[in-house]
Amino acid sequence: MNWIFLILAGVFEMIGVLMINKLHKDRNFLFIFYLLGGFGLSFFFLNLAMEALPMGTAYAVWTGIGASGGAILGMIIFYGEPRNTARILFIAMVLGSAVGLKLVS
Repeated sequence: MNWIFLILAGVFEMIGVLMINKLHKDRNFLFIFYLLGGFGLSFFFLNLAMEALPMGTAYAVWTGIGASGGAILGMIIFYGEPRNTARILFIAMVLGSAVGLKLVS
């Protein structure tokens, strides 16, 4: 269950990061609500996950999910960021490192 909490923490971090850009483009109260909610739930689920998982592993996986997820969403859905081979390779390396930490924990 702790790994599910950690994945949820990473997903909510992605939501928070996406809302930073939305808020930067349009000062809307709804975006502030989603930003605070996303980061708040992210920290809540990270806290739950860290009750059983080592802090270093939990933090590395959490940031890996948030960073790579944000980059993928930026490329595919929201911001039209470049989709070159090098970007995809390095995102895969981050995700592979997170999976590797899961396997050795």
